[in-house]
Amino acid sequence: MSASTSLSQRLPHPGRISVRCRRVGAGAVLLLLGGCAVGPTYHRPAPPPVSSYVPAPSGQPVKGAQTVEYGQSAGRDWWHTFRSSRLDRLVALALAHNPSLKATEASLREAHANLRAAMGIFYPQVNAGLSAERMRTSGAEFGGTGPGNVFSLYTGNVNVSYYPDVFGINRFVYRQAKAQEDIARDTLDAARLSVEGNVVQTALGAASVQAQIMATRSIISNDKQLLALAQTRYRIGAASYLDVVAQQSQLAADQATLPPLRDALDRDQDALAALCGSYPVQWNRKVLSLTKLHLPGKLPVGLPSTLTENRPDIRAAEAQLRAANASVGEAVARMYPLLEITGSFGGQSNKASTLFDSANQVWSLAADLAAPIFEGGTLEAEKHAAQAAYSVSFAQYKTAVLGAFEQVADALRALQHDAEALDALDSEMKSADMTLTLTRAQYQVGAIDYLALLSAEAGYSRARIGFVKALAQRYTDTAALYVALGSGVASDPVAQSGTVSQLPGASR
Repeated sequence: MSASTSLSQRLPHPGRISVRCRRVGAGAVLLLLGGCAVGPTYHRPAPPPVSSYVPAPSGQPVKGAQTVEYGQSAGRDWWHTFRSSRLDRLVALALAHNPSLKATEASLREAHANLRAAMGIFYPQVNAGLSAERMRTSGAEFGGTGPGNVFSLYTGNVNVSYYPDVFGINRFVYRQAKAQEDIARDTLDAARLSVEGNVVQTALGAASVQAQIMATRSIISNDKQLLALAQTRYRIGAASYLDVVAQQSQLAADQATLPPLRDALDRDQDALAALCGSYPVQWNRKVLSLTKLHLPGKLPVGLPSTLTENRPDIRAAEAQLRAANASVGEAVARMYPLLEITGSFGGQSNKASTLFDSANQVWSLAADLAAPIFEGGTLEAEKHAAQAAYSVSFAQYKTAVLGAFEQVADALRALQHDAEALDALDSEMKSADMTLTLTRAQYQVGAIDYLALLSAEAGYSRARIGFVKALAQRYTDTAALYVALGSGVASDPVAQSGTVSQLPGASR
């Protein structure tokens, strides 16, 4: 979609409506039978005029940074790159049992059924009827004064009606239904991708919290050892009671961080249960281990020109644009004559046994041409309303495209910053660990006071928790990139039909 393309260049304008027929005149009948088409021709938006998502990073790559491979695809099951069988099972459970997905799948079936219903307008409508009547006529009806006649009347007939698609209204109705089916299919793809992303990120969030809980428990264990050391030094007179109280306060502060972490873990587990269509009480609360996950070293990233094809929400927005275009064509076609051809064949008899005799056969053939003359401006207003709706759809499509590029750019930058943060926090944690070890040894022999030990202990606690959070964030941002790229979505073949593709306007 070119940034320089004005909205008016994409809107169906009355002056640009293509009418592939000659002026209606003396050859009107031949024109109607031959058929012509009115309405706007749909033009698919051009690909985004950019060749990259973010500017090329400057400077040397950070140690351990992931490598972006442009022009590659992550494949259908992108979460397999984390190499976790538990994660694979969670995603499979969600795709099989998520209730929101079930609703979206039903919506696709509904849209497909509506499309097949719209296809019927291209074929003659045939109905059969059979009736039997018993009646009495008045004697006065034929100028007499005596009693009327009593008789039976049996009627059997086959009625056929057909609407030749002279000005294309049937095709526009069909194209709109086809676009609605495409919207439902792309919406299902988007819902699947959303469920996959939510499951992976929620599971990674739970793993992050679990790792923080384990780190906090280790810190608390360390606090208890230091408290025992402070109490020993106090008993032998090598430290004041203030040292004991300070360490007790530090232990209590670290212990107080555990309940919020446990609450966050429970919330993540309950969210996973809901995503997988289970009740919290039934849920297997086993948590992923960050140390057992594999961080992909190479990230396959599709080219910007393919993002509009890969992202199902963009495809749905483009299908909505086609539906709006078809609505404009339908509104225009309603301003032209409508032709209906009807026929009937059957028989009438006062005896059931002779109903189908050749002497009792009846038939009719008729053509009806109805053209709007004066509608009080209704049809013109409906056309303008459809054009305004097209403008809305076009703006929504552009918003979806810009939003997708924003998400991919944010994810790529986040991964770059994650690598930088993790490298710094790794160095910080190692330094803090060494500092705490040396400080504890110095405090034990009385070389330093307790405040120095307390400071080293707090520094190590912060560094360790920060490292765990940064490690988990790196996994989460990797998953966010896969989702932002629309990795691996595949439509349900439920609505595929060779018959549909052969009808007028069936092309996507």
